[in-house]
Amino acid sequence: MKEFREQLADYFRRLDKTLILAALACSVLSVVLLNSIYVNDVLDIGADDGITQAVAAVIGFAAMITVSALDFHKFTKLWYIYVPVILLMVVLTFTSLGYQREGADDQAWLNLGFISIQPSEFLKIVFIMTFSLHLSKDEANMNHPLHMLLLLLHGAVPLGIVVLQGDYGTAVVFAMMMIMMLMMANIAWQYVAAAMVAIPAAVWVIWNYVLGDLHKNRILVLLNPGTDPEGLEYQQDLGLTALASGKIFGVGVYSGDEYISVPEVHNDFIFAYVGETLGFVGAMAVVLVLTLLCMRVLLDGLRLPDRQGMLICMGVFAMLLTHCVMNIGMVLKVMPVIGIPLPFLSAGGSATLSMYIALGLVLSARLHSVRPPKVLFDPE
Repeated sequence: MKEFREQLADYFRRLDKTLILAALACSVLSVVLLNSIYVNDVLDIGADDGITQAVAAVIGFAAMITVSALDFHKFTKLWYIYVPVILLMVVLTFTSLGYQREGADDQAWLNLGFISIQPSEFLKIVFIMTFSLHLSKDEANMNHPLHMLLLLLHGAVPLGIVVLQGDYGTAVVFAMMMIMMLMMANIAWQYVAAAMVAIPAAVWVIWNYVLGDLHKNRILVLLNPGTDPEGLEYQQDLGLTALASGKIFGVGVYSGDEYISVPEVHNDFIFAYVGETLGFVGAMAVVLVLTLLCMRVLLDGLRLPDRQGMLICMGVFAMLLTHCVMNIGMVLKVMPVIGIPLPFLSAGGSATLSMYIALGLVLSARLHSVRPPKVLFDPE
């Protein structure tokens, strides 16, 4: 019993408490903001949105602690169990069980009757686990053309699936995770140079054969602001107005004043409501907490001696950073409206739960990374 208590004390001592507290602070603020949106009748949402967010945060916290206590080396090797399950759930979104959430452009949700989930959120976690395992096992040979091709196919499969769903925001997240993890796995500079040369051609193909007219126009209005104020720019213009209306300290969460009703303010445009209710000070505080969250994941990864653990952290870092930059960029009208939640703040049980699981992976990597064996003589 004494040994168990010592192990438990060591476990809590080594946990990244700053990381955990930052995530919990965002979740608490999220529940408060969602309840405020409901009480103030800013948008036609139910009280259950805040309740769902709170429940997802509690379950997510429990999942994070559970995952952190497990050795990631062991459960990442069980990919043949969880990969088919998640892929099946994603494939089911293309059947009658899949549906397009109101206000979204993609059919990425799965209606199971008693609950609706977004499987692609969990596909991100599965990708981080499997890609980190693939890279760590094959890092010595990864720059061989055949091995690199297999790695690229590994990344292309989930990316292609979410593109077929019409979820281009999640596709960008997958691309950034794959790029970050490949770069940290010491990819040869020849491949990086080839990718840089291929980017213009890839952009041309995506623009002409992948993106629809709606998504093209969302990009074009950013390059030509003011050309469609009553159409595609309407949501972003309202978001900017709401963000600026809070001035320095905001109008308050429950002030009873007239709030600006921004479409999807509880979800993709939650940052606009942060600025409106909490002002510039509150918005900057949220940015600083999210920055702290991302930097803790990055630093935890860079400090790890275990290659797979480091790669897991880099994948989670890329996921968090991409979500933050793209979401806040949408509100600031420097990024197109692409439908991507702000981590731990936007409404959505699937996104919240998956983010907590991702942090659980980071904590597991921090706690269970293995140092390479020391040798007295290296013939190489």
